[in-house]
Amino acid sequence: MALAGSLALAVAAVPTSVAAAAPTTGRVHAADPQDAALDFDSAAYTTITVTVDGRPMNVRWYKEICYVADPVAAAAQQPGGPSGGTTTVPDTACGYQSMNVFVPESAFGDQRTPIYFAVNNSGWKASHIRASVTAGTSYSSSTSTAGAALKAGYVFVDVANRSRGLVGADGSAPGKAPAAVVDAKAAVRYLRLNDAAMPGSAERIVVNGTSGGGALVSILGASGNSAEYTPYLAAIGAAGIDVRGRSTLRDDVFAANAYCPITDLGNADIAYEWLYNVLATRDTTGSNPSPEGATAIAAQFAAYEKSLGLRNPDGSRLTAATMLDTIEKEVVRSAETYLKADPAHTIPPLGGTFEITSGAPGTTPTTKSYVNDWIDADTATGTVRSVDMAKYLAFVATQAELKTTPAFDAVGVHGNTTSGTETDLFGPPTRKYLNYTEYGWNHNDVAGDGSGIDDTGLTWKQYTAKKSTTVDDQIHLINPMDFIGTSADTAPNWYVRHGTRDRDTAFTVSVNLDRALAADPQVRSLNYQLAWNQPHAGNYDVPEAMAWIAEVVRAAGDPLATRNK
Repeated sequence: MALAGSLALAVAAVPTSVAAAAPTTGRVHAADPQDAALDFDSAAYTTITVTVDGRPMNVRWYKEICYVADPVAAAAQQPGGPSGGTTTVPDTACGYQSMNVFVPESAFGDQRTPIYFAVNNSGWKASHIRASVTAGTSYSSSTSTAGAALKAGYVFVDVANRSRGLVGADGSAPGKAPAAVVDAKAAVRYLRLNDAAMPGSAERIVVNGTSGGGALVSILGASGNSAEYTPYLAAIGAAGIDVRGRSTLRDDVFAANAYCPITDLGNADIAYEWLYNVLATRDTTGSNPSPEGATAIAAQFAAYEKSLGLRNPDGSRLTAATMLDTIEKEVVRSAETYLKADPAHTIPPLGGTFEITSGAPGTTPTTKSYVNDWIDADTATGTVRSVDMAKYLAFVATQAELKTTPAFDAVGVHGNTTSGTETDLFGPPTRKYLNYTEYGWNHNDVAGDGSGIDDTGLTWKQYTAKKSTTVDDQIHLINPMDFIGTSADTAPNWYVRHGTRDRDTAFTVSVNLDRALAADPQVRSLNYQLAWNQPHAGNYDVPEAMAWIAEVVRAAGDPLATRNK
């Protein structure tokens, strides 16, 4: 079913024709001269040795393959260095539009094995090329996605992409939306173009990401083969765009593995303020610096949720009136799943304490105690008697201070020019940022930034009503909710996780994503859960996620049969 409120789409799914067989060494030239620059050189690898679960393994490393013919040059100095300074990137020509491909020895001649496609951006920020697999390193298949993928015989791919914060060689900001999505699609198209020459199957691409990466995974999985991206793909020389600007390759994917996706940004502030104000969580935790703003933003949630037209598994409508009950049921399901998974798993009794260890990578972890005043669980039977939602949300908000109001579009609002919110993902490449929500736009008061009523003389509704406005297109092109249930080719398999202690985005976001996917007839396998006692993080359940991947791969059958159609 098409979701209410979605923009009209013009979508064309154009199947690709790929040769049934190709040599395993040397260069294989693309039939289309437009794609000749993107031929895969199967001989251009370095053999490295790693250890997985104590056993040595040879891996072929195809290093930093540029997956577009016309990459966007980056400045050598990029933001995000030590102490908030800058960092020097070694590859300015294609470091943000390239991929590292790692092939375990068991897959050297295997064109059926899945391709594990990892995006590595967080907070919707640009991701320079990285190598998750390095020579001489030991990996555990129980904690490392790279180790688990290599052990399973999958091709592991690290994919870089442009996005917010990227500084171009000309000083512009070439990572504005939808650049991250366009790049991810271009990487998929590169794999499809060269499917017959590369190990692994482009019909079995499994994309994985966390936070902003989880959002990128979600929109990539939802918008397969949408013609709306074709002009953007053509501009960077993506594979499968002919001289007339028509698509000749597909960019749909087999499976999406999304952790705590920061998605639906156009409505993320509304969801966040509703969740943390409906039971006065901001007031309870002393995190309500802008009560009038929080109330005004939260007031939009009921209309937004109604516009989606979603239903719960029992057929009941998912609305603002039923959302808290829905979240409570998901929390109960999460706790009971956890308790029943292992006899050693326990939840502290009421009045007991949660001992929670946290800390950023590279720092010394700290452990804090939190009194359990919100969930009454019977460990012996693996059941939950009750959940106090007001105290639960306060517990979540105590783990880390709640975000500002607005939570995702705060730059320029009430004089705030230092916020790290996603405002700089939007606007033209020549502008540092542009407010992308009604509240943010109408409350921008930073003179001269080109955003808001103060600079344009137009309200948000007036501004977005203009045909020349592009920010509404940017919002749309990174929102999976606008594509799920439409004629876009949604990935048939989804694994979505959102931690029960995650305060970085509202639980409503993942709940809505799940319910929309459940209503899409293209989706065959949907595995969604709030992950028990997990914060804003991902890949904490590697064995479970990999078992799910193996299951959906088995169910799908021979990928070569699909490729050769």
